[in-house]
Amino acid sequence: MTVRFDALTVDWFGLATIRLEGQTGVVVYIDPGPEPYGVLDDYDARDGDLVLVSHDHHYDPVSIRRVAHEESLIVVHESIDASEIDRVDEDPDDLPYDVERVGADDSFVLGPLDLFTTPASNDPDGPHTDENGDPYHPEGRGCGFGVTVDGVTAYWPGDTDVSPVHETVAVDLFFPPIGGTFTMDRHEAAALAARIEPNLVLPVHYDTFEGIETDDEAFAVEVASSGVPIVLDR
Repeated sequence: MTVRFDALTVDWFGLATIRLEGQTGVVVYIDPGPEPYGVLDDYDARDGDLVLVSHDHHYDPVSIRRVAHEESLIVVHESIDASEIDRVDEDPDDLPYDVERVGADDSFVLGPLDLFTTPASNDPDGPHTDENGDPYHPEGRGCGFGVTVDGVTAYWPGDTDVSPVHETVAVDLFFPPIGGTFTMDRHEAAALAARIEPNLVLPVHYDTFEGIETDDEAFAVEVASSGVPIVLDR
């Protein structure tokens, strides 16, 4: 889907793969791939000036190469280690690009872009745990990204539960995960959207595979009832 919002053109490809393009021509990709889910099949734009990778589940060198050009900056969470990921064998630091690692509470300026990160994890005592009771996303293993492009702040909180830090961010465009199981579900995401009051909500991280199927229309009704604008992949 393609959405135009203020100075941004936004494309959501599936899962958490998002492309942002500003009026000045700057292009940002968030969590491209990973390849096994097919969200970037037959895609080879190589136009991304900045590529953001939130955690190991979304790290995929093949997909990064589909979106990055020779002078791209690749920003990845500090915990990503290819030796711990069965499906890849190329570490971020070995990619043929400038690579920067970030923590979960960083903020900095990259040329015309302002970037910040927030923690992303599942509560060990919450509902988003595996059969052993372990959180799918432990603390310290991922982040969310906020990026300001041409005056518009877009925010992807990452694969995470809702946490108090989310209510402290100033957001124009909000990309909440709504699939549940591994992240906040649609009810939790709708309640969060009502509290932070973005100018537009575009839900992501749902319906790519069976474990994150959800009712996006019901989510839209819940968000709209709080007076927050929302757009769906239609």
